[in-house]
Amino acid sequence: MTYEIVMLVSEYLGYALVILGSVFVFLGSFGLYRFPDVYCRLQASTKSVTLGAMSLSVGVGLVEINWFVKGLLIAALLLLTVPVSSSYLTRAAYKSGAPMWKGAVVDMYAKVHLEDLEREKEE
Repeated sequence: MTYEIVMLVSEYLGYALVILGSVFVFLGSFGLYRFPDVYCRLQASTKSVTLGAMSLSVGVGLVEINWFVKGLLIAALLLLTVPVSSSYLTRAAYKSGAPMWKGAVVDMYAKVHLEDLEREKEE
């Protein structure tokens, strides 16, 4: 009886995580459409889609218990790779001269970028 209750709770929790993950993925895709520049779009997609995909993979792992370890592994890989790739994409966009939104208040990377350019000129 106890095993059946644990499996039932696990299944409902898995369905809730799948729904939550789907909502986050939808909001991330909506952010890609709605935000004004590449930097805002990358942040929106990175934050929400990472959380959404992690919730989806863990939720599927809870619904189908045979996939639980695979779901955790997928979530861990997403947690490690998506923020790093987003950072590199943002840096590449900045270095290629992608314009920032006119309403952006601070350009914190400008000083570092100028130092990199000066260092490249010296070499």
